[in-house]
Amino acid sequence: MQFSENKKKLLHLLADGFFHSGTELAEQLKLSRSAIWKIINALEESGLEIIAVTGKGYCLKSAIELLDEELIKQHLSAGSRKLITQIDCHDQIDSTNKYLNEIAHQNPAESAIFCLAEQQTAGKGRRGRQWVSPFGSNCYLSLLWRFEEGPASLSGLSLAIGVAVIRALKKQNIQGVGLKWPNDIFWQQKKLGGILLEVSGESNGPCSAVIGLGLNLYLSDDAAVTIDQDWTDINKVADGSITISRNKLLASLMDEILQVCQDYTSKTFTAYSKEWRSYDCMQNQQVDVFLGKQTISGTIKGINDDGLLLLQNDAGEIKHYASGEVSFRRA
Repeated sequence: MQFSENKKKLLHLLADGFFHSGTELAEQLKLSRSAIWKIINALEESGLEIIAVTGKGYCLKSAIELLDEELIKQHLSAGSRKLITQIDCHDQIDSTNKYLNEIAHQNPAESAIFCLAEQQTAGKGRRGRQWVSPFGSNCYLSLLWRFEEGPASLSGLSLAIGVAVIRALKKQNIQGVGLKWPNDIFWQQKKLGGILLEVSGESNGPCSAVIGLGLNLYLSDDAAVTIDQDWTDINKVADGSITISRNKLLASLMDEILQVCQDYTSKTFTAYSKEWRSYDCMQNQQVDVFLGKQTISGTIKGINDDGLLLLQNDAGEIKHYASGEVSFRRA
């Protein structure tokens, strides 16, 4: 869903985080003060925190960098600009993954389409968990990519995408980020982001993959109140030492994810396994693995070259598990 022209104009005026009087806003948008007030209320219903002070006007509680498709394109590599067939930026959407899955269903030949959003109203993570998606604060992006091979050829792809995410973060001078098998981005044992891969198509190919990424750039305590695990955001990781441009970061993420998709079926996960292991933040951790209704305790021993989890049980045996079978948490 796209906001109305006036709603978008007002949001752009408020995005700087400074106070703007109602009179000033009304003059710039050529609207009445009452109309400005109604749009302010509508923005608050989208989850934006707007402060109103008599004599000063309105301001956002925190300044935000709104999505700018042209700016993103400027920061993309020349190779990515040639590959991408479409970039869809939404003010509000239920789910970027759902949007692209519908496109893939309608036309399986479509490929290299990105969907970005200021806010998701029904964002989801692995196993259908809710993905908290406040407006204009974080990175919500999905890519639709068509592979000529079948789904079996994509084993380990979500792990390779994790490598792509860390490469992009390093390019923005964000260091010390790790990966938790199979699809989580972590920093100091706190969740920074997550990947959701959904594949459809014939068993022998071709197939379509929708690769979704949610990455916390700035997440307020109020917005995160429903999150049931330790979390962090890039704002905390950077600790004020660097300024992160949301649009520039999105361009870096798109570059790296595209590169992995372009190369993946010829290289397979083996090409990324060594690098993934260097980011593994769960190595030798004691965990409880949930396999259906069964709980298995053991020690993480990394992954094999196919991207399967290696778990050493209490008897000393090392078993491997596929990402579709299990979830786990630290004991």
